[in-house]
Amino acid sequence: MKHPKEIKHIVLDGHSLTLESFVAVARFGATVELAPAALEAMKKSRALAEKIADEGRVAYGITTGFGDFQKVAVPEEMSNQLSTNLILSHCTGTGDPYAEEVVRGMLLLRANALCVGVSGVRPVLVEMMIEMLNKGVHPVVPQKGSLGSSGDLAPLAHMTLPLLGKGMAMYKGEKMTGAEAMAKAGIQTLDTLVCKEGLGMTNGTCAMTSVGSLALYDTIGAAQLGDIIASLDFEGLTGLRNAFDPRVHQVRGQKGQMQVAANMRLLLAGSEIIDNCQKDRVQDAYALRCIPQIHGAVRDALEYVKAKVEIELNAVTDNPLLFLDDEAVISGGNFHGEPMAIPFDTLGIACSEIANISERRTERMVNAALSNGLTPFLTTKPGVNSGFMIVQYSAASMVSENKVLAHPASVDSIPSSANQEDIVSMGTTAGRKAGWIVQNTLSVLAMELLTACQAIDVRRSLGTHGQGMSPVHEAIFKKVRETVDFYEVDREIWPDIAEVEKLVRSGELQDMVKEYLPDFQ
Repeated sequence: MKHPKEIKHIVLDGHSLTLESFVAVARFGATVELAPAALEAMKKSRALAEKIADEGRVAYGITTGFGDFQKVAVPEEMSNQLSTNLILSHCTGTGDPYAEEVVRGMLLLRANALCVGVSGVRPVLVEMMIEMLNKGVHPVVPQKGSLGSSGDLAPLAHMTLPLLGKGMAMYKGEKMTGAEAMAKAGIQTLDTLVCKEGLGMTNGTCAMTSVGSLALYDTIGAAQLGDIIASLDFEGLTGLRNAFDPRVHQVRGQKGQMQVAANMRLLLAGSEIIDNCQKDRVQDAYALRCIPQIHGAVRDALEYVKAKVEIELNAVTDNPLLFLDDEAVISGGNFHGEPMAIPFDTLGIACSEIANISERRTERMVNAALSNGLTPFLTTKPGVNSGFMIVQYSAASMVSENKVLAHPASVDSIPSSANQEDIVSMGTTAGRKAGWIVQNTLSVLAMELLTACQAIDVRRSLGTHGQGMSPVHEAIFKKVRETVDFYEVDREIWPDIAEVEKLVRSGELQDMVKEYLPDFQ
């Protein structure tokens, strides 16, 4: 599978998005093209919507109002105003805006869903959203205000406003009116939406799926970093390899556990320090010995979440849906976010566990009672120097915050629209929380990596187990030491943390490991 950075262009057809191609467009600016077959499917779907409207059939959102107003008939001459009013009345979001990558993901997902050709909208809407992606017009979309059904109504209404020359947008790093941004990019705006298009643009799980998918991608990276950094800890803490013996993991049979144990064997191969400590103890504490079981459970959870996300990336999530074979207009509930809410809650819980065990390993390295001979708080001149004492405090604070954030959003609900929409998903909250958790977790991992390099230097200075690390560890250690020196006496430590955070978030460590160890997963 290609890295998202390597994907420069995608063809949007409603069926072919993967997590990697989604991230390529949302985060790395890949360009988008509309598949000809999707254009034809949308034309046929739009023709059916117009036929239904012309015949005056009772069809939700085409000839009726929305939500509890589904009981109110709307005359044909007002159907366009109905769709436009939906956007104007539903843009009720508040709070800080989503990052541009999240908004790009929303545009991409809404366009992809409409490409399937069962939504009854004009192709021009999809063509405009693709043009916005390719030219860098990003609507300003507040983060708060979605119940996660009927879809992400408020966020998607804000996303739609610039198509009508309204709202606010970012263009070339500047915030301006939607009309100004579209004009500067050379994109013609619409005077009005037409019947069914208000629902086509706002009914859907695009905000939750976008923010949650990016959090998933980052958590997959965090899980790989967890293995890499944990194995570095082994050099400093003189951990025991026997916990990774393949026979132990084969008799349990858990896929993720076996994968992580294999990673740890690869990462530790060829280490003089590890070779020389295998008879020091019978067994290690759980934070070392149970890495395959804990990290492996995270890997299994991520496989589940990714499977659900890649279905949703290509899902039609508006309502009602129009089917050409018998001209049926069916009111269903594909906008309901529960299929994403539970996976994104699971994602947050799994990511929290990466941070939980990371902080426990950091504690073992700084605690002289647990570190198998390392100096207190990894300082060579204790007392006047605190060393890495407060690094662990900061990691612990973020781990604790993650525990609060990991409380599932999907178990909550609150009725809306006069109880017509009486149980909702809170899936957007679940996705947003997962994003906050992974950012905390990456910071905790950076602190663990910084601590591990300090512990290795201290271990080498003691000379009890030799000097040699595994080749891949030596490369990682040297990479860190290019920008962060050994912490011999107390100095401002925040720049060191910032440098290592930058490295951890760059993806460079995973790339380095895969160069040395192609079988690392």
